[in-house]
Amino acid sequence: MKTKKLSLITALFAIFLTSCSKDDEVLDQEFTSTNPEDEEIVETGELEVQEFIYKGMNNIYLYKEDVPELGDEYFATTTEKNDFLEDFNAPENLFAGVKSYRDRFSFITDDYNELEESFRGITSSTAGMKFGLGRISGSNNIFGFLQYVIPGTSAADAGLTRGTIFTEIDGQKMTLNNFQELMEAESFSIKIAKIEDGYLQPSDERVTLENFSYTSNPVQLVKTLDVEGKKVGYLMYNSFIADFDEELNAAFAQLKSEGVTDLVLDLRYNGGGSVESAIDLASMITGQFQGKMFMKEQWNEEYQEYYEANNSERLVNRFNGKIRTGEAINSLNLSKVYVLTSNSTASASELVINGLEPYIDVVQIGEKTTGKFQASVTLYDSPNFQKEGANENHTYAIQPLVFKSANAEGKSDYEDGLVPDITYSEKVSNLGTLGDPSEPLLQAALNHLLGKAQIAHKKGNENLRKVGESGMYNAGYQKMYLDAVPEVLLKRAEEKNQ
Repeated sequence: MKTKKLSLITALFAIFLTSCSKDDEVLDQEFTSTNPEDEEIVETGELEVQEFIYKGMNNIYLYKEDVPELGDEYFATTTEKNDFLEDFNAPENLFAGVKSYRDRFSFITDDYNELEESFRGITSSTAGMKFGLGRISGSNNIFGFLQYVIPGTSAADAGLTRGTIFTEIDGQKMTLNNFQELMEAESFSIKIAKIEDGYLQPSDERVTLENFSYTSNPVQLVKTLDVEGKKVGYLMYNSFIADFDEELNAAFAQLKSEGVTDLVLDLRYNGGGSVESAIDLASMITGQFQGKMFMKEQWNEEYQEYYEANNSERLVNRFNGKIRTGEAINSLNLSKVYVLTSNSTASASELVINGLEPYIDVVQIGEKTTGKFQASVTLYDSPNFQKEGANENHTYAIQPLVFKSANAEGKSDYEDGLVPDITYSEKVSNLGTLGDPSEPLLQAALNHLLGKAQIAHKKGNENLRKVGESGMYNAGYQKMYLDAVPEVLLKRAEEKNQ
């Protein structure tokens, strides 16, 4: 069965459009669609997938109280519950039916193997291109503009760079409904275009790219800049992937050895990931707050009461001195950090910003962030929701929100995102070179650091509007997650499901 893309389209446009002008709101209607595959009736053993979904959401869902049907006493008999489940002809429809109106981020997948790969940074599509998507007003066609390229991939081998623009794939004009499928081919070609006077101008140049599985190191760029006698570290970090915690720690070792006194942390394309990796990153930036509260968790009423009665310390996440491998953290002991953000900055990235703010000066530069303060966890169809012992008849998994985070001062619920101190939106026609002091967002950070006036940037052409980005239909997109169901909950889950 081909993997469904999680029925995320409507939610994704809600995310992107929060930072666009009112004129852009028409996009939500133009491009919202349903995948015909979502209407498939699953033939796997009667209601076993639906029963798993219901048990998982009834057990651990953060917003359980918002959905009456998830109440423990809602159904008087098993027959009543089964009748309810039978009203949904596909697991995806049931999952959507028991989600809270407050929930933009919980999702379901019919292939947990693909989900697990995404959490490890493994992908086989887009040929190593990470790009934004834009459209010209009055047209349903879109274009891609490269934000960065993964080293060692087909895109890198072809010489594509940040700022490259393309408008067609295999001779077909791109739309939000076809670009992803076109890029899933083993080989595809893109047509290059340029921007002149604020408008796209096509060229005759075409580049052929190959798709193959690659693992993306989220530590995209680390360097030390000599800026008017100051050693300024620059780190571009694109995802909180647990498998690369050692590489992240090594980046801080490099910055530390080079004597940096200031840091610009580039999270503009970082949609989140592992909670533990986020805590480690915050501990690398600081170091002087080891053992102090970084973040506190708030679960649904049942689990919150259980934790507070039996293990209240489990709700507190503290700055630490070691990464998950046991390796000592390389800390910079900074009292100030500059963070570059965009409306693609989400979840674990926002957790770092919010968690640091009670302790050090966080100067946020760029765009308002997504506004995701909740964490999720992968639940499998097994008695305790772990992968071991999972039902072998299917590969469905759900990724429900299970807790929301609050910093040491209690700040949470930032649905509208974290607002920058200095606002700047990237311009397709002037993206600059990442890590170069003249790159607009980095330049803004350096000007603030040096006490210089900010340069007035020309307003971008209103005919070119961002409507999405690569990976936005992928399983791990803009997710903050726990690596596993907490041990203290496993027994509770087993008892409840017996």
